[in-house]
Amino acid sequence: MRVGITGGSGFIGSYVCEELAHRGHEPVIFDHRRRAGAQPYEIMLGDIRDATAMTELAAHCDGIIHLAAVLGTQETIRRPQPAAETNLTGGLNFLEAVAQYELPGVYICVGNHWMNNSYSISKTAVERFVHMYNAYRGTRVVNVRVVNAYGPRQVAAAPFGAGKVRKLTPAVICRALSGWPVELYGGGVQRSDMVWVGDVARALVSALETSARGEVPEAVVEVGPAQSHSVRSIAELIIDQCVELGHPRVPVLSLPMRPGEEPGATVSADPTTLTAIGIDPESLRPLAEGMRDTVEWFAETRGSHWLPQPAPVSSATV
Repeated sequence: MRVGITGGSGFIGSYVCEELAHRGHEPVIFDHRRRAGAQPYEIMLGDIRDATAMTELAAHCDGIIHLAAVLGTQETIRRPQPAAETNLTGGLNFLEAVAQYELPGVYICVGNHWMNNSYSISKTAVERFVHMYNAYRGTRVVNVRVVNAYGPRQVAAAPFGAGKVRKLTPAVICRALSGWPVELYGGGVQRSDMVWVGDVARALVSALETSARGEVPEAVVEVGPAQSHSVRSIAELIIDQCVELGHPRVPVLSLPMRPGEEPGATVSADPTTLTAIGIDPESLRPLAEGMRDTVEWFAETRGSHWLPQPAPVSSATV
């Protein structure tokens, strides 16, 4: 199949392109700008908010995986309109495009779908629209709900990289490798499932192939491990792995919870739903193994993918 991937130049999108190519499909990246160092695949420039551009993408593809969105939890609360416009309008344009050309499609949903922040609200509204379109418009779109994806190539936020949204894995790794204290919102007592980005890509492509066969699971397919971990335990795993690479152990500091998140929250997945798209939940990569590869990759790309900063004066630990 010739498959359009909205946001295909992003972190998850790059792995989806590789997985598609590995299975013999032809990826077509649909993005609003041509990024430096993009993968060697066809790129169609366009904005998901542009209904005409999305329709044109559908006209030249056999299926679409819709990843593009405005991200961020606390980052989108003060200004919810960009997230609402992009995520809602873009999601509806995706659904209209696949409906017009009767294409199989996949929509990536968020693990924290029940949280009251602009990102979760706008993304989850489209998840519900998918159910409506499937029921009343005859579309074949699979909802794939993904928890926190991690792996090499994820972009770090300031001061280590150009990312605008702070992600747990690069934030902790870059701090631990630079000798900075690791800061955790709420002390990291909340539980948050982590999933290897390669497994996310595998699930998204498998979902599209399932839809192309005319099979659309009624339930949302969830990608994540059976066992949940606290944010604190994940951070400590990363710190331990950095120490094993010869770096000094850094302390962990507690910050107030961010707006849009709830203390003690659990973001989890039901991996048994993966069987609906032909994936054995036991085949998901173990956290310690995948995180070790990620830590080693960040250590190897120090100064190129991300920029270490002088360590600040240490503070009290928690």
